[in-house]
Amino acid sequence: MTKIPNASATGFDWTRSSYSGGNNNCIEVAHGAVPAALPVRDSKAPTGPAVLFSADSWWGFVDAVKRGDV
Repeated sequence: MTKIPNASATGFDWTRSSYSGGNNNCIEVAHGAVPAALPVRDSKAPTGPAVLFSADSWWGFVDAVKRGDV
């Protein structure tokens, strides 16, 4: 897994999860920011680190959440 040390300094266009309840307890993603990877960060820590997921890893995670495995 690759980590971006300061997610706010990258200039990515971050999008908050549509499932967010407005309580800052969610994730943000930057679609299309990095070829073949998806940056993900904690919405409570916009200047903190972000991690890069490969497309396969990200969709595997999303599927696991939908199944209730995570």
